[in-house]
Amino acid sequence: MSSSTGLAQRTVETVLTVHDAHGAPLADQDVTVAQTRYAFAFGCTGFDFVGLANHDGDDAPEPAFGGASPTGARRLEELWLDLFDTATLPFYWRGFEPEEGRPDTARLQAAARWFVERGVRVKGHPLMWHTLAPQWLLGRPLEEVERIQRARITRDVTDFAGLVDTWDAINEVVIMPVFTAEENAITPLARHKGRVETVRMAFETARAANPHATLLLNDFDMSPAYEHLVEDVLAAGIHVDALGLQSHMHQGWWGVDKTHRVLERFSRFGLPLHLTETTLVSGELMPKEIVDLNDHQVDSWPSTPQGEERQAAEIVAHYTLLAEHPAVQAITYWGLADEGAWLGAPAGLVRTDGTPKPAYDALRDLVRGQWWHAPTPMRTDGAGRVTVRGWRGDYQVHAGDRTATFAVTGAPTAVTLG
Repeated sequence: MSSSTGLAQRTVETVLTVHDAHGAPLADQDVTVAQTRYAFAFGCTGFDFVGLANHDGDDAPEPAFGGASPTGARRLEELWLDLFDTATLPFYWRGFEPEEGRPDTARLQAAARWFVERGVRVKGHPLMWHTLAPQWLLGRPLEEVERIQRARITRDVTDFAGLVDTWDAINEVVIMPVFTAEENAITPLARHKGRVETVRMAFETARAANPHATLLLNDFDMSPAYEHLVEDVLAAGIHVDALGLQSHMHQGWWGVDKTHRVLERFSRFGLPLHLTETTLVSGELMPKEIVDLNDHQVDSWPSTPQGEERQAAEIVAHYTLLAEHPAVQAITYWGLADEGAWLGAPAGLVRTDGTPKPAYDALRDLVRGQWWHAPTPMRTDGAGRVTVRGWRGDYQVHAGDRTATFAVTGAPTAVTLG
């Protein structure tokens, strides 16, 4: 385990009492304790595996959401599961429901189940967003657009409850009412209602459909405008579970000072922070003068040896800074592989040929190495107790061929080996 002072707040001690099948303390016995999952979410997009979970062949139509081919996904499966524990699945409305009344529910449910069966938590992104709103929604009266948007939220949150219980309830609200890059039906609705009431609509509709869901307000705008929106939303009594902060660093790593400033500015609201869309490129950096990252269109954007070494060093520094901040509860890397990456950027941790970059190995060394409680032999005392110190999360204790699960939370707990 890391001895860094900043990371010390991540680890807690739990006194575990182990009982045998008859309820007696398992005194003075050898046991092995191993971590199985963090409470902290180390996430990545799961777009690559939608086709794989649905048994698509490589001759299937190109996926609406991007990502790797089914063959590419098979190469990525072990790498993904060996590092991450939380998947973000794509619910972009235009691709999810290309024809009104025909949502891609069954395929996304299959993908969500594929992850859940492998012990992975699943998040949906997003329930409301102006970009990639369906074209068939254009030309409808505002009242009808609102009704259909509400119905979409209710339907999808209800259909996926128990599989997907964390959602970006609404995405990029700061720019939503003034967005001009593409005509869509959501921007006029947001302009009419105002940002706060648009947020209320998304959150209260989703909350009614699944009261147990974790709902995020998510944005790329790290300016004071997003802070003011959060202030206004909370002042209006809207229940927000966490703040989503996007960090697509195609123009270069934020660095220590900016990262710290962003975390401090948004942690003041007392809400958990989720770094929802994190990228660092392993090739040439996007020019600083580009304002909208989507405007950077190039024929080829290769990964380079020098860029890969830079990416590896930066991902270690960035994840460590984030983990050291007590408000941060989740980090999602936006794309495991370069194949199908957003903007064609070499932002993945795996090359297009399926081989890991140095950044993959470096991040895995942190998440499943330095910070991870690997299987550790221990011996119970006369009362059947051992003290387990590690990151909060799920653990197992083994004695011979008997196993029990428990959680490291800082509070004493007890298990019975069957």
